[in-house]
Amino acid sequence: MAVTRIDVEGRDILLDKDGFLVNLADWSPAVAAVLAEREGMVLTSAHAEVLNALRQFHAQFQLSPATRPLVKYIATMLGTDKGNSAYLNQLFKGTPAKLAAKLAGLPKPANCI
Repeated sequence: MAVTRIDVEGRDILLDKDGFLVNLADWSPAVAAVLAEREGMVLTSAHAEVLNALRQFHAQFQLSPATRPLVKYIATMLGTDKGNSAYLNQLFKGTPAKLAAKLAGLPKPANCI
């Protein structure tokens, strides 16, 4: 397995070949910011609230959701104005389940290529 290393605040963080954290415990908001920068993004508070909700989902269900469950969960947690495909696609460059999981420090959703 090809591994990439990134430095975040003096910590050596390992990423898998797809850029996902090898160790979920390495996640922090600073790590999320560096991962976002690698994707050409700057995180905002709108991103942060979705990432935090996604981490709650993972803690509850021990998996990273595909797009449909992600949309439903965000609607439940943050309201229907944020829990819809258009909003999440805008925030996460058209790949909300995969990219949000990566930035939240979670495993790649099972159905994502």
